[in-house]
Amino acid sequence: MSHPVAAASGKLPFVVWVLAAGTFLMGTTEFVIAGILPDIAPDLGATVSHAGLLITAFAIGMIVGGPTMALATLRLPQRLTLVLALAVFAAGHVVAALSSSFTVVLAARFVTALATGAFWAVGFVIATTAAGPANATRAVSVMMGGLTLANVVGVPAGSLAGHVTGWRGLFWTLAALAALAAAVIGRFIPRIEQRAQGSVRSEIRALRQGRLWLALAAAVLIMGGVLATYTYITPLLTDRAGIPAGAVPLVLVAFGAGALGGTAIGGRFGDRRPMATTLPAAAATALVLLALIPLSTTPAAAVVLVFLMALTGFTINPVVTALAVRFAGDAPTLTSALTTSAYNTGIAAGSALAGQALASSLGVTGPALVGAIFAGLTLLPLITLATVAKRGTTRIVVQGAADAQIPTPRETAVATQARS
Repeated sequence: MSHPVAAASGKLPFVVWVLAAGTFLMGTTEFVIAGILPDIAPDLGATVSHAGLLITAFAIGMIVGGPTMALATLRLPQRLTLVLALAVFAAGHVVAALSSSFTVVLAARFVTALATGAFWAVGFVIATTAAGPANATRAVSVMMGGLTLANVVGVPAGSLAGHVTGWRGLFWTLAALAALAAAVIGRFIPRIEQRAQGSVRSEIRALRQGRLWLALAAAVLIMGGVLATYTYITPLLTDRAGIPAGAVPLVLVAFGAGALGGTAIGGRFGDRRPMATTLPAAAATALVLLALIPLSTTPAAAVVLVFLMALTGFTINPVVTALAVRFAGDAPTLTSALTTSAYNTGIAAGSALAGQALASSLGVTGPALVGAIFAGLTLLPLITLATVAKRGTTRIVVQGAADAQIPTPRETAVATQARS
């Protein structure tokens, strides 16, 4: 891969911001569906609960399809992969907007998720390569910031547009924006970039790295912890904290602001001190989620804790994503896709367990307890990573060569920083 590397000043290349805009668009389409389900369901002859499968289909597409599409497009030029992903994304929305069949719309959502997975997998690789090793985590944080901003701005705006113009009008708008994004991506991804230099074999061989799976485990657990609580935060805010239902969106904005702040913090400090950034953040997330149980009885305390939950939890995401891509060496594309799958797996598992806790005798505090346990367990893979890093050696996956245990200057520096 050939990309312009960020200057020594630390300024990120413009391509990173372009990719973040694409992430914002795709993040909006993933989550906005929840706000317009009551509009979609009767139009397609389905109940609201049945229409919820449109969310499930997208999550499954991201979990399974991301790695599959990463391997399927591995030999394509990366710029072409991004443009094709956006084209398929746009086509999926056009098909859904034109159809009156729930099955067709469901299939379109699944295909759209496949395109999203391919875009994120390749986009993360391009962003980290363009930014260079010293700014890789910052580049990931900017891309993930696009996803977070989608929840803060894109989803509310999309839901409002869906109510005003109808859900089909919203889908047409998303399709048009995707087509525009494809044109911009085609313009700003460097033309000198050719095909990915890895192979399916080298990408799969990268999965033999134990440290990679530790980073993925941390991604699953921290996202599962935060989203387990966030998914069912409304009952806690209204029934326990006494916040009016109409004011809940304002609290969710506070969550989004915290997520943006956490992503920025992780990007700022994660490259130099990955373990010193993630370990305190994971411990703080667990403590904040535990504090929600006894302290969420007043509106002020609940809002502050929701903000802190996002601030601490989202600090970890860009760091473990960048570490996973780094651990993959010369075969980062599949790893990048698996990181996205890990986050979606955590969301699915955490939300499922939180739903059971909500229905139990724990009531509205049950999801927070589940989240605290998930966040606490995040410390296990992170501590193991810190221990491994102190050894100062790493397995480097080299294309066309057998795996070898060799020390590298960059990884030795990472090991030294992790001791901090």
